[in-house]
Amino acid sequence: MKETLQFLSELAANNNKEWFDTNRSRYKTLRERFEQFTDTYIHRLAEEVDPTLVGLKAKDCIWRINRDIRFSNDKRPYKEWFGAFPAAGGGKKSPRGGYYVHIQPGQCMFAAGIWCPDKDLLRALRDDIVDNYDELEEIMAGSAFREFFTDFDTDYMLTRVPAGYDANFVHADWLKRKCFTISTPLTDRQVCDPHFMDRLIRIAKAAYPVNRFLNYRW
Repeated sequence: MKETLQFLSELAANNNKEWFDTNRSRYKTLRERFEQFTDTYIHRLAEEVDPTLVGLKAKDCIWRINRDIRFSNDKRPYKEWFGAFPAAGGGKKSPRGGYYVHIQPGQCMFAAGIWCPDKDLLRALRDDIVDNYDELEEIMAGSAFREFFTDFDTDYMLTRVPAGYDANFVHADWLKRKCFTISTPLTDRQVCDPHFMDRLIRIAKAAYPVNRFLNYRW
């Protein structure tokens, strides 16, 4: 991953078509390596963590480098990161909880869970939490979970408990979430370590019970 991080660092400093065209062959090589990495990641996840991922391919899980700038004030043409989201039911297009890995100099991370579900799924998830919060408590109190995570991420939170739910519910803060994700940072050194894949799988194993809870309705 060292060469990938170097490329992405240079891309961030030269995010324009002229530089990218000059370095396109370099990008293609690194993209192919990331696809191979992702295929290995999916295979190990399916074998060691989550069997629902059997049959998923890297192409289903990786984003293209070009940004959609049609309706954005940010006109940088290229993403400055590589990312893969193995999740059953369509990879990056799946509404299910998956196992995201984000590669970006100084901002690498692992994340799991469901990001910005539609309103019907969001309500269903909140209902499941109300009915089964003790199960989620047990998962999040476990030593495997606590090694890498603390709680659901706090991005995209409401300021108050949504209508129809008890504001005094013991985990009212969970009901305020609009996304149910958990994440942990990864250092550039960890990403470049020869045993990085083993670390990812260990983190994914800690995240799996949360995904299993969130994916209950499938």
